[in-house]
Amino acid sequence: MYKYLVFFDLDSTLFDANSKVNDEVANAMDEIRANGGLPVISTGRTLYEIPDTLAKTKINTVVASNGDYGMFENKEIFHRTIDPELIDELVNFANERGNSVTVLDQDGKGSSLHDQLLLDACAFVHAPVPKLVDKKYWHTRPIDMMFVTNQGLDEEYINKFGDKLTFFRNSPFSIDIVDHNASKATGIAALIKKAGLQGIPTYAFGDGNNDIPMLDYVDHAIGMGNGRPNVKEHAEFVTTANTDHGIVNGLKHFDLI
Repeated sequence: MYKYLVFFDLDSTLFDANSKVNDEVANAMDEIRANGGLPVISTGRTLYEIPDTLAKTKINTVVASNGDYGMFENKEIFHRTIDPELIDELVNFANERGNSVTVLDQDGKGSSLHDQLLLDACAFVHAPVPKLVDKKYWHTRPIDMMFVTNQGLDEEYINKFGDKLTFFRNSPFSIDIVDHNASKATGIAALIKKAGLQGIPTYAFGDGNNDIPMLDYVDHAIGMGNGRPNVKEHAEFVTTANTDHGIVNGLKHFDLI
């Protein structure tokens, strides 16, 4: 069906400095398709957050919510959700520390508290501040990802919830949270299995801690020049920065365009 699969992180990878897809990158997606490849977004964001990205790139296959949700050719293909009672526990734990918890599904998001770190986290990725919500919100929606605002409390959260949830520190202001043992790698594996894409060469581009499982999983891992040093250690090839033609240069290095 496809000659190769290419998985793209969004923030600081497919996106430019303003969290947008520029024309050069959008054209590269067209070239991938023209060459028989399938471009796939693999992101910590949800579909709710990226309609403009999907329209600009014409990408219809996505691993979202750091591996908890998958869509193949515009159809949901798998979905892992988080127990609402577990979310209650997390919110109570965060409240004791003055931290906010933001809960997300594929149709919306809301936060338990508007603290300064939440404002900083949203500004960091050019995202709107979520509305305030209470437990009724996450008890009536299929929540598949969260993030908790804090600085320097990673071990506290992991020690308390690490046997039930998976944490990725992805900004100075917050930690991404998904279902236990979920990652972009498990999401990609589920997508490949359920869509019948086995045996096709895989490539991935990433820059952050949540990209490490994905980079380790695919056949050919490309680190962004602007990526974290520890992430680059997992790359077969390090391309230039996302603001310096990094996507196009990486694709050309592997003769994908």
